[in-house]
Amino acid sequence: MLQQTRVDTVLPYFERFLTRFPTLQSLAESQLDEVLRLWEGLGYYSRARNLHKTAALVQSDFAGKIPTSAEELEKLPGIGKYTAAAIASIAFGEPVAAVDGNIKRIYSRVLALQEPLGTAILNKTITAHAQSVLPHKRAGDFNQALMDLGSMICLPIQPACSRCPLQPFCKAFELGEQETLPHVLKKAPIPHYDVCVAVIWHDGRILLVQRGQKGMLARLWEYPGGKVNPYDTEKEKCLQDVLLQKTGIHITPTEIIGTFKHAYTHFRISVHAWHAEPVPPLSLALPANLRWVLPEDLPDYPMGKVARRISDQISKHQI
Repeated sequence: MLQQTRVDTVLPYFERFLTRFPTLQSLAESQLDEVLRLWEGLGYYSRARNLHKTAALVQSDFAGKIPTSAEELEKLPGIGKYTAAAIASIAFGEPVAAVDGNIKRIYSRVLALQEPLGTAILNKTITAHAQSVLPHKRAGDFNQALMDLGSMICLPIQPACSRCPLQPFCKAFELGEQETLPHVLKKAPIPHYDVCVAVIWHDGRILLVQRGQKGMLARLWEYPGGKVNPYDTEKEKCLQDVLLQKTGIHITPTEIIGTFKHAYTHFRISVHAWHAEPVPPLSLALPANLRWVLPEDLPDYPMGKVARRISDQISKHQI
């Protein structure tokens, strides 16, 4: 949960999660939709899906016991080199270096490395150095000490060098480059997309669509719609076209709900939402990924942030 998310945000989720799933077995035997619902709001939902997969794998392939080596841990879904090394060293005492973003920044400065963050040569140099200086005893404590050093002292901006125990060994400090290292590659502009969605009503129920099994927001529920040309001023017509293309349903937009803006890691979106009615005749047979839902049941369906905000708006309007 702490990957990509702040501690103060995670704490209530962590407590709820452990209350519902107190054991690995209880998580392994749960339904994925329930896991996603408890995770809702933390984002990066692949973490929740992989956690569920890993719990099931540990139960079936490892007799319910988590592997103790980084090499074995890395074979489990969602566990990369850093997470595997952190678990293996902290929980099981394996002498393996856990290299996260904070630690990369520390070693970039200590060694005065000029290669930008994210480059293969920088990662290789830092990983080799981190392993070479790692003590064989209390490797987990050493890894955690470096993580804390990076989060509290060797900060991205205005590092507290006067309080840093590594200052005597830091080449960047010696050269006066602690403020400029590590170098960062220039990021490409973040794209923006316009999306139109419809809250389609029929017999007091609302149509939801479930996303596919893979990719971003996989298996979460949302309101049917899709991307449109941002320069097209006839957004209602765009909505009708995209709904017909994706669901085969003709609709009549009846009332604008609002525009909901959201920023993901690599792009931003503006979601334009309308209340709508289907144009008869309406087929009662729906694909498995479409479902008519009572408004009061919307909280039971795991959704991304934008879909949940639209649902909350609907609930307020209903009340």
